Amino acid sequence: MSKITIKVENLGKKYYLGTQEHSFSIKDSFGNFFKKKGPKKPFWALKNINFEVKEGEVLGIIGANGAGKSTILKILSQITSPTLGKATINGRISSLLEVGTGFHPELTGRENIYLNGAVLGMKKAEIKRKFDEIVDFAGIGKFLDTPVKRYSSGMYVRLAFAVAANLEPEILIIDEVLAVGDLQFQKKCLGKMQDVSKGGRTVLFVSHNLGAVSSLCDRSLYLHQGKIEFIGETEKCILKYINKNKAHSGKVFWENIQSAPGSSNVKLRYVKIISAGKVTNNVFINKDITIEVGYWNLKPGAKLFCSIHLKNDLGTYILATGNLPSANLAQDEWFNKPMPKGFYKSTCVIPANFLNNAQYSLDVGIANLKNEFEFNLKDLVSFQVIDSGEMRKEYMGDWIGVIRPKFSWETKKINNQS
Repeated sequence: MSKITIKVENLGKKYYLGTQEHSFSIKDSFGNFFKKKGPKKPFWALKNINFEVKEGEVLGIIGANGAGKSTILKILSQITSPTLGKATINGRISSLLEVGTGFHPELTGRENIYLNGAVLGMKKAEIKRKFDEIVDFAGIGKFLDTPVKRYSSGMYVRLAFAVAANLEPEILIIDEVLAVGDLQFQKKCLGKMQDVSKGGRTVLFVSHNLGAVSSLCDRSLYLHQGKIEFIGETEKCILKYINKNKAHSGKVFWENIQSAPGSSNVKLRYVKIISAGKVTNNVFINKDITIEVGYWNLKPGAKLFCSIHLKNDLGTYILATGNLPSANLAQDEWFNKPMPKGFYKSTCVIPANFLNNAQYSLDVGIANLKNEFEFNLKDLVSFQVIDSGEMRKEYMGDWIGVIRPKFSWETKKINNQS
């Protein structure tokens, strides 16, 4: 039976809006003294949080901004204390919560490696044994004796992750900071976290990159407004999160310009999903899908185009269209032409037998020919593609893959071949 490394029981964290927990400077204290005093407004960042993490497990934590993800990690890292409940930690923790956490800006990269190791309770000989591996992983060799205050954010996070992951903590806590690094380094970090977990150590991984969470974590926790909405299998967890945070309608509509989203130049009237001659959020796989966008152009002479980004039920972008020459949407009659003020309707057709059976959502935007968005609205509408081939489902199950086009096959009998 696996050992429990983290046990969280009835955890709660309360803040008071408009106040600080502590004042660390004379300036803060002086300013707070002259602030207008009013009734304190309590805000529960976390409430009734219960979960366990086993040794060697990689637990993903997902949720919208402000859901309480970072607050949990700060409590587990003993940066802040809970208001209610408790968190029991069995093992040495190394945390990477934000760029530069635990680094002294005046010290060099070399000095900070030894400082962080000492904070983790490691002996100098242990740190020295890991030193070359850390420097190689971070890729900052020629800047090793430069004060870290002169590092770029990318260099900072590379060194911070290399220190956190390579100094052999029993528990590794990683927040969204991996978004700072480039794509190659992110892949390197994900590989390292997998190695850490295979070595029997525990990883808590917070990220908005749902693909990374899906590939790294077998189990995940979904936080919503400070409470656990779901904890369990990662794929189910991600689906819960996505379905909670997107429109479940084949149409959105605004009655007038004043209430409509957009900019001073363009306002959105509606977006519709149309299939088989009707507005719907359920589309059969063998039917075309028409995306129709209606909008007001408020600036005479504007050169605009409509853009969509299509995502599947795991949040992965499937395709993007625009009206630029390099994009995959054919140029229409208004391409690169000054558009008079007025109401416009743009349509895009996704052909039948292209998307696989799954749930999809659309980001919709209007941009100019400099590819600058007037607006770009996320998860505006969603729709379900339904498999119309019941025999295929019965005998072969769900088809794998993101798209499912019909390909032409031809088989011939060749008589003169042995």
